[in-house]
Amino acid sequence: MRFAMVTETYPPEVNGVALTVQGLEKSLRQRGHQVSVLRPRQHSDGEATHADTLLLRGASLPRYPGLKFGLPATGRLTRHWKHCPPDAIYVATEGPLGWSALRAARHLGIPVATGFHTRFDQYMRDYGAPFLQHVALRWMRRFHNGAAATLVPTTELRDFLQQQDFQHVIRLARAVDHQQFDPAHRDLQLRRQWGVADDALAVIHVGRIAAEKNLDLAVAAFRQIQSRHPDARYVWVGDGPMREKLASDNHDFIFTGVQRGQALARHFASGDLFLFPSHSETFGNVTLEAMASGVATVAFDYGAAREHLRDGVHGHTVSDDAGFIAASLRLAGDGELRRRMGTSAQQSVQSLSPQQVAAEFESILVRLARHGSEHANVAAA
Repeated sequence: MRFAMVTETYPPEVNGVALTVQGLEKSLRQRGHQVSVLRPRQHSDGEATHADTLLLRGASLPRYPGLKFGLPATGRLTRHWKHCPPDAIYVATEGPLGWSALRAARHLGIPVATGFHTRFDQYMRDYGAPFLQHVALRWMRRFHNGAAATLVPTTELRDFLQQQDFQHVIRLARAVDHQQFDPAHRDLQLRRQWGVADDALAVIHVGRIAAEKNLDLAVAAFRQIQSRHPDARYVWVGDGPMREKLASDNHDFIFTGVQRGQALARHFASGDLFLFPSHSETFGNVTLEAMASGVATVAFDYGAAREHLRDGVHGHTVSDDAGFIAASLRLAGDGELRRRMGTSAQQSVQSLSPQQVAAEFESILVRLARHGSEHANVAAA
C-alpha cells in the first residue's frame, strides 16, 4: 500500500517525536509499503534526502532555533495528493502543517490517523501560562477529532483523552531497540573522561535541556546526593535553551551535547542512576532506553514509567518532588540495589519488540485504508 506521513520534526533533529516518526516510517518500508514523508525543510537537507520526501516551507520554533515548524500548505498538499493519493495518512504533529494535512485529506476523502505525542496543555503550565491549559486541550481535541483515529502510547493517556471527549483513541505501544540499548555498552574509558572513578556514582540525564523538563528538581536531587557522596558526578546528554544557564550555574556538571546511535547507547549504559524529573512527557522514550541499558531509574508515575517501570523493582516511581529526592538518595546510596534493579529493568523490557509495534501500526493504517472514514470499524478492530 501507499502511505504518507506528515511531521513538523524529523532527524537529525533529536526529540522523541522525530525519532518515533522515523522508526515508524522505516518499519512500513521494511514491510513492503511505499511511504512518503512530508515535512519542513531543514538546514541540513541536501541531495541525500530520500526521493519520497516532500520538503515544505518552515520557520524556526521560538526558544528552539534548531527546530522548525511547518507553514500552512493546504493547497500544496491537496495538489500533491490529488496527483498521487496515498491509501492513508499519518499526521504526527498538531502544527500548521498538520492542520493543513487534515484539511487536504478531508477535501480528497483520504483517511487520516493522528499521533498524540506532546502534552501542549501541560507545557502551558511549564512556561508560565497555566490559564491556557484548557484552551490548549480544546485546540488539540478539535485537531485529533478531525481524524479517523488518534494513536497514543499508553493506556493511561488513552483513558484520559477519552474522558476529555477525544474520539477513536487507539493505544499503539512503544518499543525499544535492544540491540542499541544494552548494559554491554558500558564504557569505563568514557566514565574516566567524565572524571568518574570506577567505583563512584555517575548520575545521568538524557533529553532536551528545557524548562518543561522540570530540571530544577533534578539539580536539587543531585545536590542532595552530592552532599552524601562528594565524588558523584552529574552527566547531561542533550542540548536545549536552558543548557547555557544550567552550565553557568553548575560548573561541576558535565555536558556532552547531543549523542546518537551507539554513542548514545554508551552514554546510557555508562551511567549508574537515571533521574527523569519531567512532569509533562506524553510517554518518555528515554525511560525505556535507560531500562534497556540496565540503569536504575527514578521518574514520576505516569507515561512510560507507569506503563513499564515497577516501583521498587526496576527503580522508583514517585508522585511528588519530595518523593523524587528521597528515592534518588536511596538509590544513590545503595550500589547493590541499583545493580539489581538495573538488571530487572533490562530483563523486563525485552518483550517490547519494535517488530510487534511495527505490525500494529501497519494494521491500523491498513484498516484505515480499507474502511475509510468508518471510524467505528477502525477503532474496534
